[in-house]
Amino acid sequence: MILRNRAAAVILLATSLTGTGFAEERGAAIFKAKCMSCHDANGLATTPVAKSSNMRSFKAPDILNWTDAQFIAFITTAYKNKGMTDAQIKDVVAYIHTLQKR
Repeated sequence: MILRNRAAAVILLATSLTGTGFAEERGAAIFKAKCMSCHDANGLATTPVAKSSNMRSFKAPDILNWTDAQFIAFITTAYKNKGMTDAQIKDVVAYIHTLQKR
């Protein structure tokens, strides 16, 4: 019984630790395919397209404070032609947060 409880605890811990990681990995792949050509690999918006479109860095002080809901609303409105599902947008937002921490 104790061994079974320990195994369950380990599984729950592993699941909680990797849930966000999987979202970030999926988000990284989607970002690379659909966003990186304009926003660049670091999200700093230094590409010619970003400069000509006045895109802002994900590390701009006010954007650093955006909530997930703000990112989701912006991406849904501004990039609806990218064909991302709601789940993909959430994964990209999780990945953007990792870029902001680098």
